[in-house]
Amino acid sequence: MTPIERAANTDSVAKPALVLMTGRMLAFAATFFIPVVLARSFNPAQFGTYKQLFLIQSTIFYIAQMGMATSLYYFLPLSRQDAGRYVANSLVFLAGTGLAGMAFISATAPQLARWMSNDALAPYLPWMGAYLALTMIAAPFEIVLIARARYPWASAAYALTDIARAAALILPALSQRLDWVVEGAAAMAALRAAAALFYFRKEFGRDLTPDSGLFRRQWAYAFPFSIAVMIEIVQGNLPQYLVSYLTNPAAFAIFAVGCLQIPLVDLATSPSSDVMMVKMQESIARGAKAAVLGIWHDTTWKLAVLFLPLTALMMSGAHEIILMLYTPRYRESVPLFTIWALLILTSTLQVDGVLRVFAETRFLLVLNLTRLAIVAGLIQVSLRSLHLAGPVIVIVLANACFKLLALVRMRKLLNCSFGQLLPWRRLGPLLRASIGAVGPVLLLKSQLHMSPFRVLLAIGPLYIVTYVALIWRSSLLEENERTAIVNWVRRAFQRASGLIGREAPAGALETAQSGD
Repeated sequence: MTPIERAANTDSVAKPALVLMTGRMLAFAATFFIPVVLARSFNPAQFGTYKQLFLIQSTIFYIAQMGMATSLYYFLPLSRQDAGRYVANSLVFLAGTGLAGMAFISATAPQLARWMSNDALAPYLPWMGAYLALTMIAAPFEIVLIARARYPWASAAYALTDIARAAALILPALSQRLDWVVEGAAAMAALRAAAALFYFRKEFGRDLTPDSGLFRRQWAYAFPFSIAVMIEIVQGNLPQYLVSYLTNPAAFAIFAVGCLQIPLVDLATSPSSDVMMVKMQESIARGAKAAVLGIWHDTTWKLAVLFLPLTALMMSGAHEIILMLYTPRYRESVPLFTIWALLILTSTLQVDGVLRVFAETRFLLVLNLTRLAIVAGLIQVSLRSLHLAGPVIVIVLANACFKLLALVRMRKLLNCSFGQLLPWRRLGPLLRASIGAVGPVLLLKSQLHMSPFRVLLAIGPLYIVTYVALIWRSSLLEENERTAIVNWVRRAFQRASGLIGREAPAGALETAQSGD
């Protein structure tokens, strides 16, 4: 058995991944409600200002790292004796770029406010500059913990950081003071930076010293990756900047709410893509390149089972979802979110992972540039002709072109026809089941006159039951999949019966006593 096969047969990757995913899920739960609470506390113009402030900060934050934080994933496990020096190099670089970003934001605050078509931004931008510098210093925190195999600590850091961030933003927002919100964010970032520096000093001691020779190696590794990241960030954030520039803060708030992110998508795609790439690399290392296509089919099918019905459910319940989370003030965001939900559908195709397995990083760069060109070329025209729905349509179109061009390339890499590239025979019936389950939902919605929350409580279970019934009656599920589902239901039923059985004597005793 090869080392790769021995590694594949151990759970050394699965357990840490599960620990980290637990922290990420808690972090998602905490941060998901930040914009929901702020949208209810502030009017659309104020909420739009909040979104613009953090858009500026996040853009500079990810670009200014230049790959120096993520480079530690490579260098720390590779050279443990020099780990402290690599961390110190990253800290010095990140602190420098963070301070430069803070100076830039503070010095250009009036100009940035004009570019974002919002004069109200200027007073808050110096605080966002401080927030940026502090978050840059703490950027390697979880990365170092993971690289040093401190998985429970990293999971706790993810969860506690975002819980604290949620508290620092939500509590001041309840007083309807945006200045307190940005000041609270800066205070929380200062505490996180202090915790990170304390850990680094305790972990590495005197070894936490910069080294110019190691820095050159680190920079040579990080810089090419940073270019690709920069393009990805620019093409991802460009629509928001253009909408902000061409409209007003209230309209930008409507657009931002319409582009609501669904945390479940990232929670499912990230681990699925990672596992897919590992399995593909293992197959290629064994000389079984033909197995790569089967792994791609399996990953696509499993994500499709989740994402096709999720897309249909989000689109059919868009009105209730937006009004429940953001109140009727954001009713205009409903059609935007209905279109935006199509991105969930395209997330089924994890083409990036396949291209990376085959070292097609240059082609990925070309695809990102193509997507950027589509967005930059069409978004202004679409905004004028279709108002706020136009940029959303352009984003969905650019993403679809990205996936299509990647599939064309994958056909050559996998040496297969378009008919073999995807599991069409299973995807077609699955799509029909996903759409078919919408019918009863729309029929029920037409008869309900309740709050959005109650409507969602009614249509959600109905859609799931209808979808599962249509899948079960079809020939989509293989015998082992049916058996696994039946066994899971049987075990769940047995556990429930056992709980009821254990509680029954106590209940009977209470009844007897009350009768006496």
